[in-house]
Amino acid sequence: MTIQRTDLPSGLTVVTETMAGSRSASFGCWVRVGARDESEPLAGASHFLEHLLFKGTETRSGREISEAIEAVGGELNAHTAHEHTAFYARVPGEAASVGLDLLCDVVTSPAFDVDDVESERQVILEELHQAEDEGDDRVMSLAHEALWGDHPLGREVLGTLETIEGMDRDAIAEFFELHYRPANLVLVAAGAVDHDQVVAAGERFPARQAGERAVRTAPAGQIPVRSRALLRRPSEQAHLCAVWPGLASEDPDRYALGVCNQILGGGLSSRLFQEIREERGLAYTVFSSVASFSDAGSVAAYVGTGAERVDEVRKLLLDITAQLVADGVTEREWEVALGYLEGSFLLGLEDSGSVMARLGNHVCSRGEVTPVESQLAKLRAVTRDQVAAVAQRVLAVPPVICGVGPLTDADLGG
Repeated sequence: MTIQRTDLPSGLTVVTETMAGSRSASFGCWVRVGARDESEPLAGASHFLEHLLFKGTETRSGREISEAIEAVGGELNAHTAHEHTAFYARVPGEAASVGLDLLCDVVTSPAFDVDDVESERQVILEELHQAEDEGDDRVMSLAHEALWGDHPLGREVLGTLETIEGMDRDAIAEFFELHYRPANLVLVAAGAVDHDQVVAAGERFPARQAGERAVRTAPAGQIPVRSRALLRRPSEQAHLCAVWPGLASEDPDRYALGVCNQILGGGLSSRLFQEIREERGLAYTVFSSVASFSDAGSVAAYVGTGAERVDEVRKLLLDITAQLVADGVTEREWEVALGYLEGSFLLGLEDSGSVMARLGNHVCSRGEVTPVESQLAKLRAVTRDQVAAVAQRVLAVPPVICGVGPLTDADLGG
């Protein structure tokens, strides 16, 4: 694999990684703006833009965009996060020019047709209603709202019904002009790609000079805003989430935390999965996950179970976590977690889409691509003692406990 980088005079960064033998080409445009960079009245603007950019450009209708990508068997998609928005295309290698051209067109020349804005508004409102109905997503959002309060990291990426209904075409177009300028963009490609071809495409990006990179303010301290949050609703299943303040994306303990999370609830052999699901049959879905941002982070554990079991499951979840904090991890757990994390990382390097996303995430968040060997060395260097230490650092404090379903405060330990 060969990584090449070109910084264009416009401010656009172009990074490619050629993968010998790859039959696919993946292209991405990472934008250094996300949900945390929006003003409160514009909450959801980044996600609204994600939808709108596929509705049509100055030269193509939304239907023509869809037909062009499907005609070569490719895919064109996007996602919005708290600290970036990403647009990407994956096509067969022989159709690389088609994927690259379509991606650049949607990112640089959106039409912002008034009718498209209104139709997509309805789609996003339905998406919000769906997210509200899905208890697993809602309890995770509720947990982070309780953890960070009014801070933008506590907001739902989709925005709210009120902000989406109130956002007009001009406000969305202004947000685009302010943030979607070359200095805020990273154009990446991986697989059967040619660096010079990608650079040439990058030179087509208009040199918008308006606006500055968003200024971010970290959440105040590591003390949760609320210790409990409950959303009562009639349902067959109850959703329980425990969330702890975590680590920022560049914290030196981040690799150890990744291993700790894998042991706690990251896989099928994890403590939460084995104890709650496999041994006791108390839930179908149970896992833990880590979220890291430039200046904050979280560790969340989720269980979907029957309402009559929530109190038992909550106590068990907390007991399992407390035992990990008190006793550390076994050598076998440590070996399995390291092996899984290294193996899954290496398998991801076989897929051009995963490699492309790695380039975009690294350059967007830290300005450069961390070498694979460096990442592996840092992971392999994690010791059992470091895992125990990070568990005590992060998981020893009482977590925020949140629930969605036919529950009472007593079910959450309140």
